Order: sequence, then C-alpha cells, then structure tokens
Amino acid sequence: MTKEFVFCPYCAKPLVDAERGGRQRKTCLSCNFVNYRNPTIGVAVVLMQNEKVLLGRRSINSSYGGQWCIPCGHVEWDEDLRDAGVREFEEETGLVVQLGDVVAVHSNFHNPQQHTVGVWFEATMISGEMIAGDDLDKVSFYPPSEPPAEMAFPTDLLVLKQLCGNTVGNK
Repeated sequence: MTKEFVFCPYCAKPLVDAERGGRQRKTCLSCNFVNYRNPTIGVAVVLMQNEKVLLGRRSINSSYGGQWCIPCGHVEWDEDLRDAGVREFEEETGLVVQLGDVVAVHSNFHNPQQHTVGVWFEATMISGEMIAGDDLDKVSFYPPSEPPAEMAFPTDLLVLKQLCGNTVGNK
C-alpha cells in the first residue's frame, strides 16, 4: 500500500481529494498545497569491456539484496544528471568513468512505493580500482545475453537485451 500525506506538510490542515491538472490529487484547501506524486530520477552506467557489461550484486543491507543490477543510483536534488551517474558509479564500483551517449530511458514501475525514471548512460573507464562499495557487495563483467538469474530491476533486463549484439562502449 502506498502511503500518502493526510495533512498538509506546510500548514498541517487536512488534505482533501480535489481535481488538479485533470487528476484527483491530495490538496490543501487552506494554503493551496497540491501533493503531486512525481517520480524521482535514477541514473545507471553501462560500462562494457570485451563485449561484457559490468554488473553489481546488491548488498544484503540494501533494497533488493542479493540481486544483480547495472550500477545505479538516485540523482540528488541539486545535482546534474551526468554528475550523479559518475558519482554513483564510483561509489558502487571504485571506477571513475566519463559518460557518453544515453543508452536508454525507462519508467520503472517495479516498486509501487517509489516510481522512478531511469536514464542509462554508456561510459568509458578513466581510472580507479574495481571494488564493490556503497549498495553493492560484488561487481563482475557478464555477457549482456547471460546475466545472473537474479536481476533486481526489470528495466535492466530491457537494457541488457538492447545491448545484445550492440557495440556500446566497444569503440
């Protein structure tokens, strides 16, 4: 079940359902606050080497623990999308990358509590030592056509399918 505001976060008055922008939305009739439930933005980085893609296994203490993903994370409020991708990738893999083209953009509906929009970038490694960190406990290269059985995110599977036979990052 999705949790929603019951009271206005600004003036503490009860929220009511009211039509705003063609939809029913929780609205404060006192201060006109409207609770727009918009997705957050995630970034993922596709690093290819020898026709294999770097994947990470999510640590047991993170969401989707024990499952694999393309290294990813959320964009902070005041952060540029590409800066977030470089930061998240280094935090999770120990590698510094330069981002290239956008590989894919997908809406992620796998978590009903938090709708996200993900942007996957191709990358070129600049420096660093590959070591799992942050939300990951293992990193390894896999052929896009043969990922681990336990993948965390359905949209990563779409991206891996797209990469099969593609030369992203293998220039």
